[in-house]
Amino acid sequence: MTRYQDFYRQSIEQPDAFWREQAQLVDWERPFDRVCDFSRPPFAKWFVGGRTNLCHNAVDRHAARRPEAPALVYLSTETQQERTYSFAELRTEVMRMAAIMKSLGVERGDRVLIYMPMIAEAAFAMLACARIGAIHSVVFGGFASGSLATRIDDAQPKLIVSAEAGMRNGKEVPYKHLLDDAIAQSKCPPQKVLMVDRGLHAGWHRVAGRDEDYAALRARHMDADVPCEWLESSEPSYILYTSGTTGKPKGVQRDTGGYAVALASSMRHIYCGGEGETMFTTSDIGWVVGHSYIVYGPLIAGMTTIMYEGTPLRPDAGIWWSIAERFKVNVMFSSPTAARVLKKQDPAYLHKYDLSALKYLFLAGEPLDQPTHEWIMGELGKPVIDNYWQTETGWPMLSTVRGVEDTPIRFGTPAFPVFGYNLKIFREDGSECDANEKGIVGVVPPLPPGCLSTVWGDDERFVKTYFSLFKEPLVYSSFDWGIRDEAGYHFILGRTDDVINVAGHRLGTREIEEAVQGHPAIAEVAVVGVQDAVKGQMPIAFAVVKDASRVADGAGRAALEKEVMKAVDDSLGAIARPGRVYFVGLLPKTRSGKLLRRSLQAVAEGRDPGDLTTIEDQSALEQIRNALAE
Repeated sequence: MTRYQDFYRQSIEQPDAFWREQAQLVDWERPFDRVCDFSRPPFAKWFVGGRTNLCHNAVDRHAARRPEAPALVYLSTETQQERTYSFAELRTEVMRMAAIMKSLGVERGDRVLIYMPMIAEAAFAMLACARIGAIHSVVFGGFASGSLATRIDDAQPKLIVSAEAGMRNGKEVPYKHLLDDAIAQSKCPPQKVLMVDRGLHAGWHRVAGRDEDYAALRARHMDADVPCEWLESSEPSYILYTSGTTGKPKGVQRDTGGYAVALASSMRHIYCGGEGETMFTTSDIGWVVGHSYIVYGPLIAGMTTIMYEGTPLRPDAGIWWSIAERFKVNVMFSSPTAARVLKKQDPAYLHKYDLSALKYLFLAGEPLDQPTHEWIMGELGKPVIDNYWQTETGWPMLSTVRGVEDTPIRFGTPAFPVFGYNLKIFREDGSECDANEKGIVGVVPPLPPGCLSTVWGDDERFVKTYFSLFKEPLVYSSFDWGIRDEAGYHFILGRTDDVINVAGHRLGTREIEEAVQGHPAIAEVAVVGVQDAVKGQMPIAFAVVKDASRVADGAGRAALEKEVMKAVDDSLGAIARPGRVYFVGLLPKTRSGKLLRRSLQAVAEGRDPGDLTTIEDQSALEQIRNALAE
């Protein structure tokens, strides 16, 4: 087997030869003239002159050879619905959706905003856009009207595709009134809205002349035959707005050819998923993981992909593993937060099902702490691989690359730079850090294929946001702190804007969380920095315990708080000790499992927590307020 170091080195030192070979993993209607055009740094164009289509590579080429092979499994534990689409059936449904879009005036280059729950029609809409050369912009279903309106105004979609409601934890989540409010607020409203009526929310308001019914239009286009539009490699495929932005949202713009090649390459080398196998990714299509590894990546690889509407705990904590057994899942992808949620449940659920088909579990979305990594890998008895990446990159920046070399897994680290990423750890003066020296994770451009090509409609913002960290050298900033050890394993220490400055000492929240998590009584923790008159900032920890009886009274809370502080002292020193450790029943998270750190910090400092549209459970912040008031 090839040594990964050699594979990686070729990708950095001979990028044209490397990526020319990887480009053979996808179909090209017209071959490219040039692998990379980096004549206008930091902008890079990949596979210049080549023409391809994401939908062709994800659907049509497999439908031609393996029409009856399963492509998409839609499964909902919310509505108890389930449907498997073969590649031929998926192609047919995508062509029907594409014909509907064209009948509503959508043409190549037009934007289509998709505001949908996790239903099959959402995947049809994304693939239909790719098929006809329209640019999709998926917004997480249930997002607040104000946030949705800013995205409408930035993308200026000709069409919005939506549903009247989603479902979460057995409860209806109405969408239509939020969509109507957003359109009313927007300066650039769409010409048409295509509605999928799921029958969940009776009496939703239909706007005459604007709102169209998907079922009725589908019935008119049952025999649609819509060919793929062949796009030049650098033409945009989609816009995805970064979460947590302030002011005007940043629309990450993705190309077509580079993205197709990056996904095909990552499926083979990182995720080790092949034709005829099954991948189950527990994310949402509203996030980048859903784009890359629910919809496009697995299908490009010829895999069956599972699209799941539901939570990890309903009907019980074994639901994901039940799905993995039933569909003989080979590759699974989830998040560290989800792993920590499962860690609080009875581990018997992990041993109840036959997971013999499962090769790997991948976790990404936030730093994976060592105790959780060790726990889930021990319970599963399968390799659990941490990988690190961002909305902006579209695919992993750091990971073990098992498809090339079976390198050892170390707990709490996403391992090595992925092929194509000239990734380094930088000091704040732009020089490169030594081993075991904390710095900023950056990438020397050109960014590899599949990464953002610019910010939608704002090249200047692309340069200013991502490439202005240093005057020299030109570096893409991840805005994350990291460390590389002598063996080349990398550790992510949290956002540079989540760094706490305690009396001049810069402390990453991630480091303190790792220390708190090391206490055996702690299931989950979030650390934020709050203003302190003496020290500038003081770390405060909010922890969920495994056994609630330990903190049932004041004496128990005080005793455990003392133990946790000692654990931090022993691990990082007294300077990192939290000012307080508060014990709560749950932490505030988005429905996709990300901690709402800024909201948590705002509540701790007595400020307005801001937009909480995507919060999973509103009572979480109330628990924080109550704990702070004790």
